Amino acid sequence: MGENLRIHDKEIKSTMDGRVDVYIWDMDETLILLKSLLNGTYAEAFNGLKDVQKGVEIGKMWEKHILDLCDGCFFYEQIENYNKPFLGALSEYDDGKDLSDYDFGQDGLGLPSDDDNKRKLAYMHRVIAQKYEKGLHNLFDQETMKLWNELYDITDKYTDGWLSSARAFLEQCSRGKTDTTSTASADGMVDSTDSTYQHVNVLVTSGSLIPSLVKCLLFRLDNLITHENVYSSWEEGKIQCFQWIKERFSSSNVRFCVIGDGWEECEAAKIMRWPFVKIDLRPGSSHRFPGLTLRTVGYYFSVVYGSPGAENDKD
Repeated sequence: MGENLRIHDKEIKSTMDGRVDVYIWDMDETLILLKSLLNGTYAEAFNGLKDVQKGVEIGKMWEKHILDLCDGCFFYEQIENYNKPFLGALSEYDDGKDLSDYDFGQDGLGLPSDDDNKRKLAYMHRVIAQKYEKGLHNLFDQETMKLWNELYDITDKYTDGWLSSARAFLEQCSRGKTDTTSTASADGMVDSTDSTYQHVNVLVTSGSLIPSLVKCLLFRLDNLITHENVYSSWEEGKIQCFQWIKERFSSSNVRFCVIGDGWEECEAAKIMRWPFVKIDLRPGSSHRFPGLTLRTVGYYFSVVYGSPGAENDKD
């Protein structure tokens, strides 16, 4: 798997100038809300001020759209039992064959996990990556997009702006300290115009890979988190994913910060000796959306790495 990581993405060169901040995000109950809507825990935290049943209904609508999109466009029925930690995990088996006329429904993907089946799965991963890069607006008509956008807006209103504020915070992390124009490269790195700082958002989710990529698309995160930077810890565990990420971004100039709500990412961050920001669903908490700021995250960076001034320049 270590060899595949070099294919999966470019490593940061140890000789690069400036600092790199790598933000490692959990997904559910961090960047998005879904489980807490479905089980009512989000609404219950408001002590009767939120309609629990409405939250459940919203969650069920999202669940249906996610599953429909997974099965309809991202081969999920075929590859559900062949989860990989990231899309590039089998790239060495992809021979670059033209797939424009390839019949994925009849390719016979299955066991054993030999080179032939790994190649078939690698083909699917390549097409999934291409669809992710194109975005949903290039795959569906305006009516379908309008339906999803309306659900997004309903959810955002019900959650007091959780989705939009989390996305805005992700954008702030991408820009880093300065407000200068930033451009994202194919490998997910963001270069500011002064070339002093670089920042990258990485997603490590306990869910399986394909639904996680679909969630990124539906919740408008795909232009902020590239498919190369989406990891599933479903089978390998978060500590293993964190170790792979550390190998990719191996430089004395790199700082890591983990942001999530679960015990697994907390323990993995502790083992890696990285700062961990625990997201709290309760209203009034500063560790939630809206609420979390770069100043707060900067404090966690400074506790582990020192030099607190860099993030404290900006709220």
